[in-house]
Amino acid sequence: VQLMESGGGLVQSGGSLRLSCAASGFTFSNYRISWYRQAPGKERELVARITSSGDSFYYADSVKGRFTISRDNAKNTVYLRMDDLKPEDTAVYSCNTALNSQNYWGRGTQVTVSS
Repeated sequence: VQLMESGGGLVQSGGSLRLSCAASGFTFSNYRISWYRQAPGKERELVARITSSGDSFYYADSVKGRFTISRDNAKNTVYLRMDDLKPEDTAVYSCNTALNSQNYWGRGTQVTVSS
């Protein structure tokens, strides 16, 4: 199982980024995928989650209305569109899935929002 994030970077407050999580090594379309983030000195936080079929979602209150999670099962990829970014969104963003009670994580991608 491999998860690889991309799309992070430095953006000004109010800007947008789209993160991608490319998956391999398992039947992607059968599993839900989550995005987490961790800022320095803070606990890891669940940001968004999408079901295997892509028809049900969860968003943390802090990102509702600004972030959109989606998936393309033909490309084995999940996306996180982030709009109206704020300095408090600065963190390492990682994607996650669970197979057979084991969690798998990507290495993460850094998002930095300047004020």
